[in-house]
Amino acid sequence: MDLLALADFNLVARHGGFGRAARAAERPKATLSRRVADLEASLGVRLFERGSHTLKLTQEGRALFERTETLLTELGEATTAIASGGATPRGRLRISAPLLFSQLALGKLAAEFALRYPQVRLEITTEDRPVDMVEEGYDLVIRVNPDPDDSLIGRILLRDRLVAVASPALPRPAPDEAVRAVVRVAGNASAWHLTAEQGDWRQPIEPVLQLASLIMIRDAVRTGAGAAVLPLSLVAHDLTAGTLVRWADAKVPPIEIWALYPSRRLLSARVGAFLELLKAAFPLGTPEELAAYARA
Repeated sequence: MDLLALADFNLVARHGGFGRAARAAERPKATLSRRVADLEASLGVRLFERGSHTLKLTQEGRALFERTETLLTELGEATTAIASGGATPRGRLRISAPLLFSQLALGKLAAEFALRYPQVRLEITTEDRPVDMVEEGYDLVIRVNPDPDDSLIGRILLRDRLVAVASPALPRPAPDEAVRAVVRVAGNASAWHLTAEQGDWRQPIEPVLQLASLIMIRDAVRTGAGAAVLPLSLVAHDLTAGTLVRWADAKVPPIEIWALYPSRRLLSARVGAFLELLKAAFPLGTPEELAAYARA
């Protein structure tokens, strides 16, 4: 198989069209079209469905793209590393991370990484939705309690847990008394399942505020607007300072923050370097570490 034709096929598939691929690579569109046609002829299958204004991967084309994109990337990184005399991180590094972790830690981590590895073009996008690493071109994703995925390799960065907190000025209700609550938008719970030394119980809630972000909720709780269930990492400093008090733990599965990447066969130098930076920042992986890092 012609590796150059395969690389051009991947370029077109990644950019979703011959014109966009040609502009991105500064290559003639006709050359890319001819190489892809030659690859289709050698394989005996159509890799793209070509419409008047659209270009779509066939089933065979998608299978080929998914199986070869990472291999070609690793091959390019390996040859670059050998040519440069080592595994110096270089090139583009795209990361997707959840909103709260990004707000607490990734600004400083990204700056430290950029200063340490100036030959890497780091790009971090913030979103809580699941992303398709292959389709969307991410090298690394950070996710909270991700679903199992056999195509991804992962490691746990941090463990956290949810706690019910309130301002000291807010009277603590009886277990069967509804509490004024600050909750996330689109939440529909009528009670919190809490646990403490005295046992487990369901605490009725009366939502008085619905806010879009956990940091907004924490700030509203500080003012005494109501109680909330929040990650311990977000409120650890307030609990130590006494600006918030802890009523109980939420009886829910623990929070695990994972770093995920597509392959362990040849981990790129830039992904490996970012993972090492994360490990150095949070060696124990506790919520207190994340809280301290955010305050530093």
